[in-house]
Amino acid sequence: MNRRTTPVAIALAATAALLLTGCGSGDDDTSEDKDKIAGADQGPAKPRKSTEPAESADTNPDGVDLSLPKDMKLVFDWDKPADKDEAAAMDDARHFVRSIYRGVAQQTVRDPAVSAYATDKGLSYARTQIQSRVDAGLTSTGTRRHYQEKTRKSPNGNAVEVSFCVDSSEFYSKEVKSKKVRKGAAGPASYDFFKIVMTKFPGKDDLWRASLVFVTEKAEQCG
Repeated sequence: MNRRTTPVAIALAATAALLLTGCGSGDDDTSEDKDKIAGADQGPAKPRKSTEPAESADTNPDGVDLSLPKDMKLVFDWDKPADKDEAAAMDDARHFVRSIYRGVAQQTVRDPAVSAYATDKGLSYARTQIQSRVDAGLTSTGTRRHYQEKTRKSPNGNAVEVSFCVDSSEFYSKEVKSKKVRKGAAGPASYDFFKIVMTKFPGKDDLWRASLVFVTEKAEQCG
C-alpha cells in the first residue's frame, strides 16, 4: 500500500518545521509520545477508535455558527491534553474542520466560520476544499470519524501541531440538485492522516487558528 503526501504538505513542510522547532525561546517539550515533524513517517501500527464515539456538540463556540445538516456527522474521538494551550488548540482544530464542512453545506467559501478558525495557508486550504465541492455541485453526507490525535507545542508556545487520522468510509458525496448519494467502496482511500498547525490569535490566548494543513492520503497508520 503506497502513502502519498499531497503537494501542499511537501511545499509547506519546511515552514512547519520552523514553527515547531525554531520559534523563540522556552523549554523543550520532553513528552515521550510526540510525533515527528510534518511529512515524516510515524505512528503506531494500530489506530485507537472507540466503538461508539460521540459527535462533537460544538455548534456555536465563540459565537460562531458551526451547525451542520443532520445527515452530516463529524465525530471526534479525542482526549483533551493536560496542557491548556494544546487543549485550546485542539478544540479550535476541531472547529476548523467543522467550519470547512459548514462551508460545504452552505455552498460558500464566505461563511464566517471559515475565516474565524483559519488564517494564511490554512484559510487557503479551507476555501480550496469548499470551492472544489461547490464547483462540482456536491455536498457531503454520512459520518466522518477523527481519531488517534496527538498535539505538540512550539518552544515559544505560539503554535501547536494537531495531528489525527480520518476515516471517511461512511462519509459520501451528495449531489446538491438531485440529492443522489455517491457511495464508493471502502478501502485504503478512505483513510487520511492530517497535521494542522494552529497558531495563537494575537491578544486572545484561548483562540487558535489553522495556519498550515498537511494531508497524507491512503494513510497506512490509520486503516
